[in-house]
Amino acid sequence: MKIKPSNSERGMATVIFIALLAIMLILVTAETRALIRLHREVKLLESQQLKRLNGPATNAVPATVTQTK
Repeated sequence: MKIKPSNSERGMATVIFIALLAIMLILVTAETRALIRLHREVKLLESQQLKRLNGPATNAVPATVTQTK
């Protein structure tokens, strides 16, 4: 003998399923925004480091080229 779920049980299952989908969508959106912000911050840090490492050396003695004949 099979027990058939009533209409209210089907409706409740549908509501719960849609609520879970909505929660998952909110979480994915929040994680995506966090990743975008993190990516921007990494790019900014990288550009700052490149400027710092490739900048002119302030304490360096300029090299002079001597010509020998």
